[in-house]
Amino acid sequence: MRIHWRQTLMSYTFLAPALLLLAVFTFYPLLYGAYLGFTEYTGARFAQGLGPKWVGLDNFRTLADDPLFHTALWNSVRYLLVVPVLQLASLAVAVLVNRELPGMTWFRAAYYVPVVTSVSLAAVMFEWIFNREGVLNWMLITLHLSTPQQATGYLNSRTWAFFAVMLVTFWRGFGYYMVLYLAGLQTIPRELDEAAVLDGASPWQRFWRVTVPLMRPTILLCTLLSTIAALRVLEEVLVLTNGGPLNSTYTALMYVYAKAFQGFDFNYGLASAAGLVVAVVALVISAANFRLIRGDTEGA
Repeated sequence: MRIHWRQTLMSYTFLAPALLLLAVFTFYPLLYGAYLGFTEYTGARFAQGLGPKWVGLDNFRTLADDPLFHTALWNSVRYLLVVPVLQLASLAVAVLVNRELPGMTWFRAAYYVPVVTSVSLAAVMFEWIFNREGVLNWMLITLHLSTPQQATGYLNSRTWAFFAVMLVTFWRGFGYYMVLYLAGLQTIPRELDEAAVLDGASPWQRFWRVTVPLMRPTILLCTLLSTIAALRVLEEVLVLTNGGPLNSTYTALMYVYAKAFQGFDFNYGLASAAGLVVAVVALVISAANFRLIRGDTEGA
């Protein structure tokens, strides 16, 4: 028994620095932010040296009556359209690059470059691509799919700006999820695939009957990560469109950012309440994903 307690104490001693950092930089801000959602706490109160004032559900009532928040939350939910496209493309490319061919390492690295590219640099590049005289319109005109008169600035279009920003998110996240899928593929024993080949299975049958069932834990992880990232999208919107035109790309997290740090109000309480709503929506959607994919795994 004494040996058991000594081992437990030693384990927690080694974990203590990491747990301390989590407590200070993750758990405390999370709990304090949740508390602020039920308080009135503005820049004016802070300037007067006053702390948060408990107001219960008043902030949530304000959000329920705010059409801008409704638009922002709906745009964030719509942004989830990028998740299945991103996951399918990442998995497909991971399968293609999971081969021992000359130069394949460089090929994999090239896909990962967008992940380490700064948002500001990506914004400059995609503004050049999407503007009225940009690369995209030039390609469409060259292929006779459009005319100079029909050319539009996609980031200034209420119809196309949302999908243009979504494409930037796809470009930046594609390599990250591809690497995760590639790591999952490389844990699958080659003997299983070879046995399926001997049984006469086609490549498509091997993919669906062997690869996908064994990759479901990785698919679950990547789906959850990309779902949460899509609901929390902010950087791309902020640097490309700033929520415009006419709030067509205004997301829930941008609403949180605007209420907390823009203008003269600095309404930290309302911003925290909006953040809580986004967190609850993310938890509900993530739980649905977990139940769906994990349920299929257990059924298999």
